[in-house]
Amino acid sequence: MPIIRVEMLKGRTKEQKQELVQKLTDGFVESCGGNKAAIHVVIDEVEADNWGIGSVLVADRDNH
Repeated sequence: MPIIRVEMLKGRTKEQKQELVQKLTDGFVESCGGNKAAIHVVIDEVEADNWGIGSVLVADRDNH
Protein backbone atom coordinates (compact mmCIF):
# COMPACT_ATOMS: atom_id res chain seq x y z
CA MET A 1 0.00 0.00 0.00
CA PRO A 2 2.00 3.00 -1.21
CA ILE A 3 1.16 6.29 0.50
CA ILE A 4 1.82 9.63 -1.18
CA ARG A 5 1.75 12.60 1.21
CA VAL A 6 1.30 16.19 0.09
CA GLU A 7 1.64 19.21 2.35
CA MET A 8 0.40 22.45 0.86
CA LEU A 9 -1.20 25.72 1.80
CA LYS A 10 -4.96 25.84 2.11
CA GLY A 11 -6.95 27.36 -0.70
CA ARG A 12 -7.27 24.80 -3.50
CA THR A 13 -10.69 23.70 -4.66
CA LYS A 14 -12.00 20.17 -4.30
CA GLU A 15 -11.68 19.83 -8.09
CA GLN A 16 -8.00 20.84 -8.00
CA LYS A 17 -7.31 18.34 -5.23
CA GLN A 18 -9.14 15.60 -7.14
CA GLU A 19 -7.01 16.30 -10.21
CA LEU A 20 -3.85 16.23 -8.07
CA VAL A 21 -4.82 12.87 -6.55
CA GLN A 22 -5.53 11.44 -10.00
CA LYS A 23 -2.26 12.67 -11.51
CA LEU A 24 -0.14 11.54 -8.55
CA THR A 25 -1.75 8.11 -8.63
CA ASP A 26 -1.35 7.77 -12.41
CA GLY A 27 2.26 8.97 -12.21
CA PHE A 28 3.09 6.45 -9.51
CA VAL A 29 1.59 3.56 -11.48
CA GLU A 30 3.37 4.71 -14.65
CA SER A 31 6.78 4.96 -13.02
CA CYS A 32 6.65 2.27 -10.34
CA GLY A 33 3.84 -0.06 -11.35
CA GLY A 34 1.29 -1.41 -8.95
CA ASN A 35 -2.43 -1.44 -8.46
CA LYS A 36 -4.06 1.98 -8.75
CA ALA A 37 -6.68 1.02 -6.17
CA ALA A 38 -3.99 0.33 -3.55
CA ILE A 39 -2.36 3.76 -3.74
CA HIS A 40 -3.30 6.22 -1.02
CA VAL A 41 -2.85 9.99 -1.36
CA VAL A 42 -3.04 12.09 1.79
CA ILE A 43 -3.30 15.88 1.50
CA ASP A 44 -2.44 17.93 4.56
CA GLU A 45 -3.56 21.54 4.19
CA VAL A 46 -1.68 24.10 6.24
CA GLU A 47 -2.72 27.64 7.16
CA ALA A 48 -0.38 30.35 5.83
CA ASP A 49 0.40 31.44 9.40
CA ASN A 50 1.69 27.92 10.16
CA TRP A 51 4.23 27.78 7.29
CA GLY A 52 7.51 29.64 7.16
CA ILE A 53 9.91 30.23 4.26
CA GLY A 54 13.25 31.97 4.72
CA SER A 55 12.48 32.84 8.35
CA VAL A 56 9.19 34.57 7.44
CA LEU A 57 5.68 33.19 7.81
CA VAL A 58 3.97 32.81 4.46
CA ALA A 59 1.07 34.88 5.83
CA ASP A 60 3.49 37.77 6.35
CA ARG A 61 5.46 37.51 3.08
CA ASP A 62 3.55 40.34 1.40
CA ASN A 63 4.75 42.64 4.16
CA HIS A 64 8.47 42.06 3.38
